[in-house]
Amino acid sequence: MSTDISNYGYTSKEERKVPINDPSGKWSDLTLLPEWGDKYYDVYTVRKHGKWVMLKALKKELADNAENRAMLEAEFDTRYNLAHPNLVMVNDFEDVPGLGLCIITDDAYGYSLRRLIDEKRLTPRIVRRLETQLLDAMEYIQENHIAHRPITPDSIIFTEYNENLKLTDVGYAQKSRITALDATEDIQNYGKILNEVLDHLPTSIPRLRRIANRCADTSRTHYRSIPDLQLAMEKRSSMQLILTLCIFIAIMLALVIWLTLIH
Repeated sequence: MSTDISNYGYTSKEERKVPINDPSGKWSDLTLLPEWGDKYYDVYTVRKHGKWVMLKALKKELADNAENRAMLEAEFDTRYNLAHPNLVMVNDFEDVPGLGLCIITDDAYGYSLRRLIDEKRLTPRIVRRLETQLLDAMEYIQENHIAHRPITPDSIIFTEYNENLKLTDVGYAQKSRITALDATEDIQNYGKILNEVLDHLPTSIPRLRRIANRCADTSRTHYRSIPDLQLAMEKRSSMQLILTLCIFIAIMLALVIWLTLIH
């Protein structure tokens, strides 16, 4: 069923077919995905030897610039070594007829969180994915010291059939370390995303709203790291875990002393 682009400004997959001239038959069924693109890049789906994959290519008017090509290559070098179920996985870097050099990724066709918000198609499963899969992906990115643009509803994709979350824009370079400011900005952006989603739900979720507000509060840092935020999502805190561990150790020590005394 075609989407009414007069209402949302989106174009369906079928409405943006792009001719591709490839006598070898390797590439076919090239389709531009307008909502996935950005200032520098266009994103396509295409069949490679009959299998659906996705392409990320520099916009045609930018492709002849050496600095832009270096940026594309740097992104490929960074993303090729990443492996996480909630990141769009990179497979290769190839010259595609009519497009030039492209980053080749798995086919993860679906709908951006921005689109789902605008079309009022949010579901409990999507909210749960933001609580779990998005935080897992963010933690992985930080653990691998990946520099990235701010995560937004536009860079979060939910796959078409099972609504699994995929991040499409994870970064262009690997840093020597992630600073406290980097971690804080990620957490604040997460709070903004969660607040926007909660604003468009037909029901309120006070627990998530409290967490979102604490994340987005720029006046102070409520969560020092993604694991702290994950613990809050699970209705626990790191201090509670430490206290529980201390109590457990104290009980075990008392038991050892008691067994020693009775023998």
